[in-house]
Amino acid sequence: MPNVLITGIGSGLGEALAREYLEQEYQVYAIGRNFPKMLDANPHFFFFPYDLSKTFMLKDTIKDFVKGHIFELAILNAGVLGDIQTLQQTQLSDIKDVMELNVWANKELIDTLSIFATVKQVVGISSGAAVNGSKGWGAYSLSKSGLNMLLNIYAKELPDIHFTALAPGVIETPMVQHIINEVDEEEFPSAKKLKEGHIQTSAEAAKFLIETFPKLLDYESGSFLDVRTMD
Repeated sequence: MPNVLITGIGSGLGEALAREYLEQEYQVYAIGRNFPKMLDANPHFFFFPYDLSKTFMLKDTIKDFVKGHIFELAILNAGVLGDIQTLQQTQLSDIKDVMELNVWANKELIDTLSIFATVKQVVGISSGAAVNGSKGWGAYSLSKSGLNMLLNIYAKELPDIHFTALAPGVIETPMVQHIINEVDEEEFPSAKKLKEGHIQTSAEAAKFLIETFPKLLDYESGSFLDVRTMD
């Protein structure tokens, strides 16, 4: 059975991807803080509990979980939004926290996989926020643009692995629900635009993305792609 690795599978897109891959008879290796209990009985689901923001211990902690395995795909899905507020209002420590999970955890994970396992394709879940530069999204936008460049550089340094930063469109996740319910759309117009646009369910997005991932191999490794504008 082919293996896939997914981070951030406690809810939302990550959990939906895990479910869909298991239905397609993959073995799913998952890393995250929260265990999806509905998957507990599946013999092809392997979970390692870890807070990926703890980057200083990441390599040593997870290396035995991935060691020796061949992964068709690693999906770097774990991420955090941070507060929607102006950069002037945002403490540098809060930006560092967002960067820790959204960028540096992925660096450590890629390094660990490249040393201790074999991985053919890496997809980092990015966002249109990486290029839009909308008011209020400072920490998140900075982190996702950092993720894009991280994968672009690794594409040159690890040519045997195909890398893509992929914006999956707007998905009904706890992160999006927070924006819909709590962010002032008058102060932050991008929140209004998000609310008025198409919002996919996690299950819909997972099915579509799993069909999309193989198509990414036709693009240059290190590319940033948005499912809404792909051919």
